Amino acid sequence: MEKRVTYSTSFLLRTSKGSKQEALIYCRITVDMQRTEFSIKRKIRKELWNNGQAKNNSEEGKRVNAYIKQVDSQIFEYYRDMLAERKLVTAEALKNIYLGIFKQEQSLLALIDYHNTQLEHTLEWGTLKNYFTTQKYVKDFLKKRLHTSDVFLSELKYKFIIDFEFFLRQHVPEDHHKPMGNNTVMKHIERLRKMINVAVRMEWIERDPFAAYQQKFERVERGFLSKEELVTIELKDFKITRLQWVRDLFVFSCYTGLSYIDVMRLTPDNITIGMDGEYWLITDRQKTNNPVRIPLLPKALEIIERYKGNPKAQAEGTLFPNISNQKLNSYLKEIGDLCTINKNLTFHLARHTFATTVTLTNGVPIESVSKMLGHSKISTTQIYAKVIEKKLSDDMKQLREKLSSQKSDTNQQLSVIR
Repeated sequence: MEKRVTYSTSFLLRTSKGSKQEALIYCRITVDMQRTEFSIKRKIRKELWNNGQAKNNSEEGKRVNAYIKQVDSQIFEYYRDMLAERKLVTAEALKNIYLGIFKQEQSLLALIDYHNTQLEHTLEWGTLKNYFTTQKYVKDFLKKRLHTSDVFLSELKYKFIIDFEFFLRQHVPEDHHKPMGNNTVMKHIERLRKMINVAVRMEWIERDPFAAYQQKFERVERGFLSKEELVTIELKDFKITRLQWVRDLFVFSCYTGLSYIDVMRLTPDNITIGMDGEYWLITDRQKTNNPVRIPLLPKALEIIERYKGNPKAQAEGTLFPNISNQKLNSYLKEIGDLCTINKNLTFHLARHTFATTVTLTNGVPIESVSKMLGHSKISTTQIYAKVIEKKLSDDMKQLREKLSSQKSDTNQQLSVIR
């Protein structure tokens, strides 16, 4: 049920400085028990004022009443327009519109449009698409919860943020998608925060509504393939060419740690001979522009060799023939089913597999893994630290067996001596 807006105007006198006989006429606007006042730039002698209007028994009184009526009608017209446009009606907003202050204010949706337009050529489409999704939810929130089409940036308070968060958590999708989890909600809040930060830097807003807000991401365990699962995919004989192709791209990522977009952008020029005389892969991450230098393992080199001379790759000037991320992940689901791997097989899983099964589990230092993944901070790589714990467990198991064996040998020697 939509909230009904209560609205009224009244006119009153405020004593003018330096004049005991005259007073300034003020208009008071009240909306939902919230009120504001402003001068209508007219004075009147106090003896001509009675109960919110001028006495009509003089020419001066008639002129003042005609002007008051004009002001009142104009404000009421703005009020009706805001209701018709489903904008958030406040006493302050009506006053600002009447005084022309609104022309200097930026609205929230105008800010979002500005942000997305400015970053259109600097952000990858996948990232920009996420901002468009956040924009959609902001519009839904304004319409369904605030019953308006837009708000001024000056109206954004801490309450707006927590109400938006609650709206996202309670949102029931109309399609096949699941309700949002905590981290998805936090990502939308994070994107809104970045856009509000633009307004703060541009001085379009005086106070940051996020100043007292704290985001809370839940730690998520990163999935990866075990050594046995990776070998199963590598050795599987696929009769369908497209599945062989997708398997090769996936396995290549498992042995290099490159993301989908970075694999698709590779050209023969990215392969070079390093100072150690071995083949290296040198590129920049598309997402962060961080440089990446990866010594190529035999399995990765084998896959590169397999696609040398591929007509489609040669036509595109790339190392491998390209395929859309959507199709690739769809085919990976088939591969997972055929290999009876009960995991959500996505291309990004290959990157996690490189970090865990291929490198950290085999004793590669986390600093080296971080550099090969192109992470800006080693803390980003530390999400894979549980693998180190697993390796420690395996190492200690071997140590127990070794110590147990040594104890057994010692007991035998003592038995012989006795």
